Amino acid sequence: MKKVPMRQCLATNESFPKKDMFRIVRTPEGNVCVDDKGKMNGHGAYISKSKEAIAIAKKKKVLDKKLEVTVPDEIYEVLLKKLEEQ
Repeated sequence: MKKVPMRQCLATNESFPKKDMFRIVRTPEGNVCVDDKGKMNGHGAYISKSKEAIAIAKKKKVLDKKLEVTVPDEIYEVLLKKLEEQ
């Protein structure tokens, strides 16, 4: 049986399978983007796919702290849009 990779949500501190989470990456150039494939170079952080987790992350600025850069509001909007598409 194959092991399922688990990751911890920054906002809720709950563990979920890696495929059930959003990966947000700070690239080596300092840009912040959403990594759909999970393969981009850079420092990554995971947020669970729920509106509550995204709201907590935005309010508490946990992505800013983890990625050590100011995360623009557009990233949170992209996450919410991707959540609605599923």
